[in-house]
Amino acid sequence: MTQTRTTRLERGRGALGPALELVHTGRAPTRAVLTSELGVTRATAGAVAAELEALGLITVDSRPTAAAGSQGRPSHRLFVDARGPVVLAAQIHADGFRVALVGLGGRIVATATGCGTIPADPAHVLADAVAAGSALLQETGRRCLGAGLAVPSAVAEPDGEALNPLHLAWPSGAPVRELFLRSLADAGIPGVTEAIGFTGNDVNLMALAEHRHGAGRGARDLLCVASGHRGVGGALVLDGRLHSGSSGLALEVGHLTVNPEGAPCHCGSRGCLDVEADPLAFLGAAGREPGPAVSLLQQSADLLREEYADDAAVRGAADLLIDRLGLGIAGLVNILNPDRIILGGLHRALLEADPERLRAVVADRSLWGRSGGVPILPCSLDHNSLVGAAELAWQPVLDDPLVVLDR
Repeated sequence: MTQTRTTRLERGRGALGPALELVHTGRAPTRAVLTSELGVTRATAGAVAAELEALGLITVDSRPTAAAGSQGRPSHRLFVDARGPVVLAAQIHADGFRVALVGLGGRIVATATGCGTIPADPAHVLADAVAAGSALLQETGRRCLGAGLAVPSAVAEPDGEALNPLHLAWPSGAPVRELFLRSLADAGIPGVTEAIGFTGNDVNLMALAEHRHGAGRGARDLLCVASGHRGVGGALVLDGRLHSGSSGLALEVGHLTVNPEGAPCHCGSRGCLDVEADPLAFLGAAGREPGPAVSLLQQSADLLREEYADDAAVRGAADLLIDRLGLGIAGLVNILNPDRIILGGLHRALLEADPERLRAVVADRSLWGRSGGVPILPCSLDHNSLVGAAELAWQPVLDDPLVVLDR
């Protein structure tokens, strides 16, 4: 690196992170927008974009096509580099795991899955997931800059312990971050063994991904509720930041009571959302026996898509779960007053099956729902918890892109 470039890097270092985040989240599609968002001169914005391109993180299209009717010289367009580095993301769920290589912009480059019963020792499934991720890296030849893990449990900070993995056989307080780091080190993945392995709750990470890249983009106070393979989770983004509480345990919405005489819950109560509005509850209400071939979530989604219109039992089950879900969401709206609600997993499928019923229940049961008409939208990203896990791993690079040069 020449002395001139070294001087330029040091001078522009403070702007590199904010600039990369703007491109990463799609908020700076052109150099003109980047200039405005950073509050710098065109020359400075150009220099910053050039440095990010030199690092292999973005590409700059210096000769874009001008829009019809536009005046003046068109601005250079900015894109994340599709051939750039990736991070390894892993998600553990009640029916197995999924891993992915994720680039900047939330782009999933490659994925792999593993299905079956999750063992009581989390070290085993984490080692299998990391091995699958390592195979993807070998197949693609991509450079890896970090790793993130999503788990179906509240994750206590700062130690990264899974406090209540209710739908897994793991012990309470399992040190999943430590075990994840150990698996990464044992696998010898280049670029990750020295990096930090980040861990978070799967619905929190879903909300983070959707806020940056999906249906939650632009929301100030975003509420996310989702039912994946088992149970129900929630997350909240306040003023653009994920709200995890004092120790990472906020928004355990699955333990809101929506049916006082309902099924016993793992938490010791009865009729919680966790057991009244998840895929197992839906299949039971529809009179269907869960099968071993595919996940409970996939079985439920297929049933809604293929038989909702013609099967009264399926429609009745959907109505029942929508009413329970709407009751829970209404209580959250009364407390939190979000400006947008997004639904994932089975709840996304229920919303898409009958959007007006769910919105009517929330409006009827919520003061703010009646007066403000809070938008309720389906999540829009595929594998959003994985993308959120990747966001954790990308954050050090977004904070200081020059760390790329040090690995």
